[in-house]
Amino acid sequence: MNPIDRIEAEQLRKDVPVFKPGDTVRVHVRVVEGDKERIQAFEGTVLRRSGGGNRETFTVRKTSYGVGVERTFPVHSPRVDRIEIVTHGAVRRAKLYYLRDRAGRAARVTEEVSAKDTAAKSTAAKSSDAKSTT
Repeated sequence: MNPIDRIEAEQLRKDVPVFKPGDTVRVHVRVVEGDKERIQAFEGTVLRRSGGGNRETFTVRKTSYGVGVERTFPVHSPRVDRIEIVTHGAVRRAKLYYLRDRAGRAARVTEEVSAKDTAAKSTAAKSSDAKSTT
């Protein structure tokens, strides 16, 4: 491992959650206004992830007051306080640029249903059926 790779490996964040394009995330960003610093949340759909290692970025898109807003964040930036995953989206491509041309319901990404969620729902339904018969 050369010295540059070693320095970059030290700068990588350990608290980055696993997310992919299509997921709805809430990014908490440190914003400096004058001499004060506050945390601002930016929630939207991940359109893409690009780069790798220390230079990795992701783009989040949301609609604010009828206007589409996209913002690109470095994954390992100290300005990004934390990343929360709101929902996992079921998409079949790596770059979701087609969402830029869509508005309203057409711009929604369907939520991914994992096997674990389906099993939990079926056991909850069975237990409620058992309670209703007694």
